[in-house]
Order: sequence, then C-alpha cells, then structure tokens
Amino acid sequence: MIEKLLEMLLAPPLAFLFFLAVFYLIYFLAGKMAPKVNAVGGKLKSYHCGEDIPGSKPQFGYKLFFFIALFFTMMHVAALVVATLPSGPVAYLGLFYLGMIFLAVLALITRNQHD
Repeated sequence: MIEKLLEMLLAPPLAFLFFLAVFYLIYFLAGKMAPKVNAVGGKLKSYHCGEDIPGSKPQFGYKLFFFIALFFTMMHVAALVVATLPSGPVAYLGLFYLGMIFLAVLALITRNQHD
C-alpha cells in the first residue's frame, strides 16, 4: 500500500506540481522580504562611469546565424550520407556527392554580400 502511494507521489506530473508550488512559495516569501525600490531621481536609470546613457533596444539580425546553420546542416547531411553508403562501386557516388557539397559550401563562402 505504501509502495503504491510512494509511486503515485513520485509520478512526474505530481512531482512537477509539488516543486512548482515550493518554488512559488519561495518566490512569494522572497518578494515579501525584499526591500521596496523608491523611484527617486536617477535611481532606476542606466549609469556608466558618471554619464547618463539613453536607453535603446538593440536589433539583432539572423543573417549570419542562417548562413552558419545552413553550412552545418549541409556538413551533417553529407557525413550521414557518406557514412551509410554501401561498399563497392556505389561508393564512387559518395565521392561525387562530397564534391558537390564542397562546391556548394564554396559558393556559400565566396558569395558577394549585397546589403
């Protein structure tokens, strides 16, 4: 009987709910114990070496990320295809495939940047 109860309490959904409640309790108690912030003067402004810095939101681009992701995808697919090729004359197709992958990567690396 106790083993069945213990098994039920250790089930992932119940364990998740238990720890969610524990951490929410800790968060609530920490919020009550933390000092209150008074928005006086420049207390909530960004500060750097005595200068006031205006806030700005940086805009990040994904162009380089997609370039690198495509490169690694091509390399991983090429490695998978070559690793699973059967032995014999069909292996020459793997060499041809690697040559085409090399040319595709070369085209990606040496392409002109038009921004």
